[in-house]
Amino acid sequence: MDQRLSKLSTRALLIQVILSTGESQTAAIDVIRERGEPIISEVVEAWRIGRISTLGEGEEVQVLIQVSEGQYEDLLTGSALTPSGEPKINRATRSLRKVLKRIVDLLDLKSPDMSKRIAAAEKLGLSQNEEYLPELRELVPKQSDKKVKAAFQEAVWISELKNGRIDEKISAVTSLGEVKSYPARDFIEALLKESREAKVERLDELEAVAEIALKKIDDHQKLVEVASTLVRGLSTGSVLLLVSYGLAITFGQMGVINMAHGEFIAIGGYTTYVVQNFFVGVFGVESAGFGWYFIAALPAAFVVSALCGAILEKGLIQFLYKRPLESLLATWGVSMVLQQVFRLWFGAANVAVASPEWLSGSYELAGISLSYNRISLIVFALIVVLVTWLLLAKTNWGLHVRATMQNRQMSSCLGVPSSRVNMLTFAFGSGLAGLAGAFLSQIGNVGPSMGQTYIVDSFMVVVVGGVGNLLGAALSSMGIGMLDQGLQPVLGPVMGKITVLFGIILFLQFKPGGLFAARSRSLDD
Repeated sequence: MDQRLSKLSTRALLIQVILSTGESQTAAIDVIRERGEPIISEVVEAWRIGRISTLGEGEEVQVLIQVSEGQYEDLLTGSALTPSGEPKINRATRSLRKVLKRIVDLLDLKSPDMSKRIAAAEKLGLSQNEEYLPELRELVPKQSDKKVKAAFQEAVWISELKNGRIDEKISAVTSLGEVKSYPARDFIEALLKESREAKVERLDELEAVAEIALKKIDDHQKLVEVASTLVRGLSTGSVLLLVSYGLAITFGQMGVINMAHGEFIAIGGYTTYVVQNFFVGVFGVESAGFGWYFIAALPAAFVVSALCGAILEKGLIQFLYKRPLESLLATWGVSMVLQQVFRLWFGAANVAVASPEWLSGSYELAGISLSYNRISLIVFALIVVLVTWLLLAKTNWGLHVRATMQNRQMSSCLGVPSSRVNMLTFAFGSGLAGLAGAFLSQIGNVGPSMGQTYIVDSFMVVVVGGVGNLLGAALSSMGIGMLDQGLQPVLGPVMGKITVLFGIILFLQFKPGGLFAARSRSLDD
């Protein structure tokens, strides 16, 4: 490779390809082959459709890309310009276009973006185009990253299933079985079918290694499906846990049937939306500061929802503690009012909440795709369980909550400020609902009725776990999430949901008190 040319920018090399001929052009093309910058495909496409022009003569010549009618861009600098003269259209020969097309086809194989390189290798491997096989083989040892190198090697093996010699095919089948390549499964079966019809040499050996490879791939795929169901169940259970834990406080611990619980979830979601817009206005969407908006939104969602809960408790709930039917109807009315407030303030349509970059994307583990927002949801749900347990079991406030729950009158006689405890407990449960809304904004839509989707499931979780028992709520949310995700692939979403509900009804017939039946203060009042 010409060392002088290798020091030139890609734009300068493209100019040399356009303006030169013969060995100079070939040398520039050889250097371009090793680069993976997007400008290469842009220029090749523009050249193909006649949008590359030259202006001037000799050493002063400029190469221009026509952007639109009368508008051009200087290829060397990338800056827009209005030419003073009349540019001359430059056209590539048919043979040169063919060479450049091949470079563009293989362009992403040299991309600095590893994900693009992997995607390009997988695409070319699955195409089984013999034309690309030498290039893939040549690039395998050049990959420094293990994941990228594995993707290139797998692409080579899949391509060899069709284009290799019989010994290469047998070796490729064996290797693909060792790496448990699920994309190669259909290609291995197709190879077996073609080989049997053609009665190729060493057919028995090929059939033997193919049978072993297919079994390894199928066994691994079953394991991946089980693990994926487990992960989906944990994430679904985590959503239910976050949503229902606040209700477990207000309903289980306090005995209040709060039909407006879903609207506190929406308050948390809308608070996250407001915080996001604030960060967009201050820092901008593309800035590093924008990525911190969700960290700020979590405490904001908790505080706003908790304040709204405290206002509701002081203004309405405190008068309805011994009147469950009235509290149900009153909070249902509050729910309708809050939904209308959301529509008037934010509009009837859902609002967009973008995930920060550190919550976007996913992590691959043994063939299982784990999205970062789902992982963070599971971790955060565990933190919520731990913090709530510590507050209720290890603090004076928690002692007062448990005393008030068991016997309000006796605890008041002993100096427990039951009115204040009631307000703080309801506010805490509402704040947890707000946190649920903040996380739900990262995996779903934020709208006026977003909380209503979860209100029935939340009550179901609390009742199955045992009214007043937070451990039971945690276990039941995970159990229901796992059962729901396990049945949906088999029975479908609708029948899976119906089966879960039917199973819960049967469970409550045998254990009306739930997993951990507990006494609540309503039994003593």
